[in-house]
Amino acid sequence: MKEPARVSASVQFIREHTKLKPRVAIILGSGLGDFADSLPERTTISTEDIPHYPRSSVEGHKGKLVFAALDEVPILAFQGRIHFYETNDLRPVLYPIYLAHDLGIEFLIVTNAAGGINRTFNAGDLMIITDQINLTFARLVANRAERSVARSIYTHSLISLAEDVAVANRIAVRRGVYVGLKGPSYETAAEIEMLRRLGADAVGMSTVFETSLAASLGMRVLGISCITNLATGISGNRLSHEEVTEVGRRVRETFARLLTAIVTEIGGRNSEGRR
Repeated sequence: MKEPARVSASVQFIREHTKLKPRVAIILGSGLGDFADSLPERTTISTEDIPHYPRSSVEGHKGKLVFAALDEVPILAFQGRIHFYETNDLRPVLYPIYLAHDLGIEFLIVTNAAGGINRTFNAGDLMIITDQINLTFARLVANRAERSVARSIYTHSLISLAEDVAVANRIAVRRGVYVGLKGPSYETAAEIEMLRRLGADAVGMSTVFETSLAASLGMRVLGISCITNLATGISGNRLSHEEVTEVGRRVRETFARLLTAIVTEIGGRNSEGRR
């Protein structure tokens, strides 16, 4: 599924515009993109300028790559993502992951806006993803080198690191299983009840492809969901994209503190965290 010539052209363009060699990549979900705007001494590249890079059509996904050093840890923040429902094609969804891999990324932090299925969750909670369920009814078609998927997509040591960092910084976090659906419509109450019985704690329309590929390519993966609303049947409120982005804005300070502390700790451990 990888298009080597296209990815190489994108990497070459980026190398011509920044000398930074990021170790950590962060994919910023709906309503969470402001984190990248707060990074110091950043270099921002519009995805429209990068050869072959796919374009997002979803509100709240700016389409920028932001390079910076966060507490001396070189990072790349993807300000926006491509969703499977936009194109019915996995290639643009996975393109940023192949790009990150070719840029030398070791750690991938994937964030998203999600609906809370777990009845103990509240809007504004941050959930560390422990595992995922792919109910998009689409699967990666990997080449031979990518077929050896890690036993666990999410790196156990990074989950522990994130939880330790949260405690140290007095940030309340949840943990749970994320289920990815194709979207773009929200789920019915009956569908939410089905997902709850399957073991899901949060539901969204992204993440599951990105993390699966990253793990198969050898990256260490951490996932964080911002619970932006309670799912249909859990809450009686009508769901909207505006609600998702508004809750993202409300928690952005806490979200930024958590991400910053996690990246700092990753840098401090000097790549020693393993599965």
